[in-house]
Amino acid sequence: MKPTVDELPDWTDKYFTRTRETVGRFGDCVATYAIFMRRPVVSAPRLAIEWLQGVAAARGFELAIDLRYPEGKWVGAGEPIMYVTGPLYHLIDTETILLQKIGPPSVAAFNAYTMCTDLPQVGFLAMDARHCAGLEMAEQMAYAASVGSLRAQRKHGAKGFIGNATDATAHFFGQPRGFGTMPHALIGYAGSTVRAAEMFREAQPDTRLTVLVDYFGKEVTDSLAVCRRFPDLAADGSLGVRIDTPGGRYMEEMDPPTAYAVLERHVPEAVRGFRTETELRYLIGTGVSASAIHHLRDRLDEAGFDKVRIVASSGFSPEKCRVMALAHVPVDTIGTGSYLPERWSETYATADIVEYDGKPMVKVGREFLLRK
Repeated sequence: MKPTVDELPDWTDKYFTRTRETVGRFGDCVATYAIFMRRPVVSAPRLAIEWLQGVAAARGFELAIDLRYPEGKWVGAGEPIMYVTGPLYHLIDTETILLQKIGPPSVAAFNAYTMCTDLPQVGFLAMDARHCAGLEMAEQMAYAASVGSLRAQRKHGAKGFIGNATDATAHFFGQPRGFGTMPHALIGYAGSTVRAAEMFREAQPDTRLTVLVDYFGKEVTDSLAVCRRFPDLAADGSLGVRIDTPGGRYMEEMDPPTAYAVLERHVPEAVRGFRTETELRYLIGTGVSASAIHHLRDRLDEAGFDKVRIVASSGFSPEKCRVMALAHVPVDTIGTGSYLPERWSETYATADIVEYDGKPMVKVGREFLLRK
């Protein structure tokens, strides 16, 4: 339980602790809070509810939670996700932490849901941990990805998030441990992509092999070399290649004319309509573009490695995923941390007391929060 009841006064807004002291002096009442967001989200309240229930147990008071939008449900802007009722003296200083635990996960769950929905045939891997501001955020974001993923699976039959990159939060995805094979550091250590694959295979013989192939800027050459080194794995579908080409250069064998030609051959409609500069970059630009993925798939298939999986990473935000869907990219798995909220101001959950001892009362302008 983070923070604990003893730690709570140090982490809550001061005006709440001072209000608690005042209520303690003049008499308690039963208060009902409405918890809501200012933008559409996917409800992800579990961590907040579990924490609040822990506070109630530690302080010994009764708590009533009227959850209007259960986990995984779409919530409109301004619609209360839940109402929380209990003694004002014990609830007043929980608001700061409660909102911290509701807002960011609900926005991230919304983003994860849209990505999985746009690319329902693709498995996603949550690689957000390194981009999080500490362990608590890492837990919230992994939880959020799982909530958004389950909604996409339920509503659209999507594959969704198949796992994540750390052992500590793998349980949110029904996995015993995190997924992942090698970072760029292993390629540099080994001195070659093929040698890194050999070393990894020897050290981790029971782990499915996915080889990072962009370290030397030879994504095509090294992909084919790894396939030829492990023909059995390539033939049975247990070998994958991962491209993480940086945005400062094109993938090997690619340039603007080639990129246009690749898409003209596979999905001509993708580049014939009006496109923003960002959309065009995702389609035919540098880095891991739609044309780059199509080209790598072509080259693998031409060499007889049609069962080798392609894993893509590098900036796969909801916007980029929408463009990839438009281009029908032949990608098997996407590693992403880009479902994290881009604008943190959108994550600010809000709470208002709407009842005092059962009597409806809320500040002017927030009447829409009153329970109906």
